[in-house]
Amino acid sequence: MTDTSSLHSCVTSLVGFSVTLLLFGCGPVEDPGIHPEFDARNAAPIPQKATTELNPQGNLYWGDLHIHTSYSTDAWLMGVRALPNDAYTFARGGEIRHAGGYGIKLRRPLDFAAVTDHSEYLGVLRDASPATPLNEKSFSDRIRNDGKLLNTLAWYRTVSGFDLEEVAATHGTGATRGAWAETINAAEAHNLPGEFTAFIAYEWSSAPDKDNLHRNVIYRDANVPDVPYSSLNSNDPEDLWAELERQRNSGASVFAIPHNGNASNGRMYGSATFGGAAMTAAYASERMRNEPLSEIFQVKGSSETHPQLSPKDDFADFEIVDIRLAQDADISEPKGSYARDALRTGIEMSHSEGFNPYKFGVIGSSDGHNASSPVEEDSYHGKLPILDGSAATRLRTNMFLPQDLPGGPSWGSGGLAAVWAEENTRGSLFDAMLRKETYATSGPRILVRFFGGWNYSADILDSPEWVEIAQADGVPMGGVLPPSLAGSAPTFTVWAARDPQTANLDRIQIIKGWVTAAGKSMERVVDVAWAGNRALDADGVLPALGNTVDISRASYVNSIGEAQLSAVWTDPDFDPDQEAFYYARVIEIPTPRWSTYDAKSLGVEPPQPAVHQERAVTSAIWFSPN
Repeated sequence: MTDTSSLHSCVTSLVGFSVTLLLFGCGPVEDPGIHPEFDARNAAPIPQKATTELNPQGNLYWGDLHIHTSYSTDAWLMGVRALPNDAYTFARGGEIRHAGGYGIKLRRPLDFAAVTDHSEYLGVLRDASPATPLNEKSFSDRIRNDGKLLNTLAWYRTVSGFDLEEVAATHGTGATRGAWAETINAAEAHNLPGEFTAFIAYEWSSAPDKDNLHRNVIYRDANVPDVPYSSLNSNDPEDLWAELERQRNSGASVFAIPHNGNASNGRMYGSATFGGAAMTAAYASERMRNEPLSEIFQVKGSSETHPQLSPKDDFADFEIVDIRLAQDADISEPKGSYARDALRTGIEMSHSEGFNPYKFGVIGSSDGHNASSPVEEDSYHGKLPILDGSAATRLRTNMFLPQDLPGGPSWGSGGLAAVWAEENTRGSLFDAMLRKETYATSGPRILVRFFGGWNYSADILDSPEWVEIAQADGVPMGGVLPPSLAGSAPTFTVWAARDPQTANLDRIQIIKGWVTAAGKSMERVVDVAWAGNRALDADGVLPALGNTVDISRASYVNSIGEAQLSAVWTDPDFDPDQEAFYYARVIEIPTPRWSTYDAKSLGVEPPQPAVHQERAVTSAIWFSPN
């Protein structure tokens, strides 16, 4: 789960410390982020929310399809005690208690959410309640009352190993059935058609050789199995798909969403099957039938692309976490771990083999383990309490640990799933996700619409009915362009508006991938709309807009950038004989990272990067030769 090799040497050296250092490490560390303490009597309730009306042109809905509670083994072990009911209360805008003892809530409710606890040993540790460091003494008590040494030793004892099989032998079946029943009941209780959608879901957590191949399994309704399928049954994704096919044949509606692929060591989007066999048309069809979407933003980093895979992309180096989730903390192989590379592999295979296993859309979700979505930079509360549940814990000022261990500054905040659907119901959102009319953000609620067609006019955006026109004459994000018109090239219309509570927009880009006659895929990033008085240079590069961030104050101003940007762009290099995909990326102006807000509260220097540019990435639009 985490890298303990460096911690072994760290703790060994601690044993030899002098009495002076031991005394220094015994006093509590100032941690302003844990105050005030949560008071359930004064907790902010779930706010009233107006229902949205049916809209054939689509309403935009925001959600998180990757949330864990204390029913997940890692969450319970590391201090979480919240339940699925708490997770949906938080998603709907209510205040809940963090394991650190303080209250947490979103500034704006979400529109939909899914509790996705790990199906492996689901609920077992909570039911068994074995003696562990954070069961003996809560995380809240430890960060308030213990010093660096005791917190470090508690951390080490927590991650040094735990015999789950022994506990599961006496608590397994009953605990899992009970936890799954409670997960279903919580989703049913909080599902309010038109106001809030609660999906029944779980996470299948395959990790062969510590390569992360997790999938979140999402159900359209309450027609769900008696217990969730687990990687204890099989860690092969094809076996998961077979189980989901069996459930569909029995009347269920279900699909799986691959977890952020960055820690998969190249195995999430490889060029062969899990077992090493060559892919076939049947395999590609089964994969796309079961996995229409992929997660590309979350706490453990970004999986859009990687600087080694996209060296000419100036914005590729965003929230890169390329460490495998293993004790040796080896680097995860980028090739086969990132979405853009997967889209390129897919069109190469379409060109050479006649099938595409990677024609997926994208979403973001948080992977928060505190029954919450930690997506707000200035009120970030982490993923797993003992790793990052307070500012001092995240920046390692209350422990003798390196900052580059999991849960420190390397992890980010994010992301969110954006879905264009007719109404806020399970059925409408589920169907929109199946058709991939979705996009991902790193946390901000940036509005984006993206369409492609053959005969859009250059002034389409001037019409108040431009969305209706674009839908009638083309396809939205996630769609496939129809056969080309003779002699024409595709035109794309894209519109974006800033999140009204965050930063202005810097630019809109369209990323194109295509296959040459030799079967090799290529990519290009095109700036199509931007803020400020700038122009492309001779190499087609758009200079930076500027930076208003005051790092010492963890602040910025929207004196640069634009509230809205839009463009109509026709591909000047279109070849009707080449496979291609296109997607839009919207970049904000620079803003402080969560770690900079934490550093300000603690009075320390912020780790790098102190500033970043958050973003939205749409699902692609594909083209195949006739």
